[in-house]
Amino acid sequence: MKPSLPGASTDRRTVLRLAGLGAAATLGGTGLTACSKEAGSKGSATGADAIRSVLPTYQPAEVLKPDIVGEGPIPDGYLTYPRQLVDAVTEQPGRGGAPIRTMSPWWGPTPPPAGRNAYLAAVNAKLGVEVDPSLQDGNLYADKLNAMLGARDVPDLLCVPNWEVDKVARFSDAVKALFTDLTDQLKGDAAARYPYLASLPTGAWEYSVWGGRLHAVPFPTDGPFGWALFHRKDLFARAGLAAPTSPEELHHHAKQLTDPAKGVWAFGSVFDMVQQFYGCQQYWRKKPDGGLEHKFENPAFAAALEFTARLFAEGLVHPDTVVSKGADEKQLFKAGKILMYQDGLGAWQGMQSERVKELPSFDMQPLPVFGAPGATPVIWGSEKPVFYTFVKKDLPDERVDELLRVLDWCAAPFGSREFELREYGVEGQHFTRGPDGSPTPTELGRKEMGAQYTHIGGRVPVKVRSGDTPNYVQDYIGYYQKHLALMEKDLFAGIKLELPANWSKIIQPTEDKIRDILRGRRPLGDLDQVRKEFLATGGEEGRAFHEKALADNGR
Repeated sequence: MKPSLPGASTDRRTVLRLAGLGAAATLGGTGLTACSKEAGSKGSATGADAIRSVLPTYQPAEVLKPDIVGEGPIPDGYLTYPRQLVDAVTEQPGRGGAPIRTMSPWWGPTPPPAGRNAYLAAVNAKLGVEVDPSLQDGNLYADKLNAMLGARDVPDLLCVPNWEVDKVARFSDAVKALFTDLTDQLKGDAAARYPYLASLPTGAWEYSVWGGRLHAVPFPTDGPFGWALFHRKDLFARAGLAAPTSPEELHHHAKQLTDPAKGVWAFGSVFDMVQQFYGCQQYWRKKPDGGLEHKFENPAFAAALEFTARLFAEGLVHPDTVVSKGADEKQLFKAGKILMYQDGLGAWQGMQSERVKELPSFDMQPLPVFGAPGATPVIWGSEKPVFYTFVKKDLPDERVDELLRVLDWCAAPFGSREFELREYGVEGQHFTRGPDGSPTPTELGRKEMGAQYTHIGGRVPVKVRSGDTPNYVQDYIGYYQKHLALMEKDLFAGIKLELPANWSKIIQPTEDKIRDILRGRRPLGDLDQVRKEFLATGGEEGRAFHEKALADNGR
């Protein structure tokens, strides 16, 4: 997310509990055999040269010079809000066509629908066409997505989180069967017709290619790290505790902070971050003697599993996390019921802004990344988009153009009136303006807005100071600057992998087995058996596939 998840302005939930397809490539129990082909079964890897040939020509669309220039994948930062905004879109994108149905995930209370939502009415009036969003619970999005794909009944615009894609067997076949090939509309200089889509980072577009063709509009990550371990700095300070600098110190602090009698536990989900503390790779790493090693084979993974299982066994993890795949850890964290949990960095500003209104002392900060004894920590991340937006297949050309024009409007940059309306709503209704000119959400804004236009449209990521989060931009960019050197190198950067079906279908069952070990429902010694089952039922096939992809691209 990413994801949040890997991170964006969303909550990329705990290693992303998403169901995949079985060997028969069913989605939600409904067959997708009409689009199942051998290529989808065995997987494919599209090389960097082939990908570049179908990408939009990049056209920067910066309206304002940043106060803090982002380096590499770090977004630019703005410490003041502009007093004068510009019109980025001078021609109404909508053609008065039929309402545009969309579906996207949301992690929060469901906003009112069209007809009872002033924010939707205001944006749709500017668009010149009605957008009718369907927001689905982000924690259960896989179920809704699988059922929809299986029924072959998709909306005009469908937002798919990146962490869903690898867990859906033959997803590439579903893409080709159900969604529009956008290559001719967006390849090369053709993208100039949609200037703000052309301004999205090329690194995000590279992942939007399936079968050598451009099939989706990306929502770029607002920073490449997959996760951070957030802590309640205000409550740590009250307990006289500084940030931990080792796993054992983390464990010590957790014992000091946990008080079940008061309904307080140290942790929500943390396993992905613990793996990084122990120096475990996210998926694959090269072995010194050649070939690839999966993280399940790395002793660092076993050490991280043992440490995290200890946290569960000692009752330091909130009971809701223990029994659930998708506990509402954001609410538990805001309420002080858990004091540490992993989340995408994109969740930071929104939560700080919301909670500080009720509790001025609330201070949400990511812990500095530290290593286990004898281990160098690693940070997972990439420029993979947080979301992909797909356009329904077999629409008339003029309808596809209308949809792309709407997405272009949704991607308008910071400093424009379109950006302000999309992100903050209508002044006086959804936000008020502070003395420094920066918007502060009202209760109506919090109630009616759920990133209905943001998640489907992509945007050039920026970080903007607001009156209720005065230090956020410096804190956010400073965290990245301090830790960027620890980010794991992506072995497959620039290569588009469409994974074998046998690989995709084993991910969720294997994660379920690991989860049982973490929670004490299976002994630690079962990791050897879980690893053997993983390798035998698709892991070795996945290894061979990934090794071939590297070899074919000279790596």
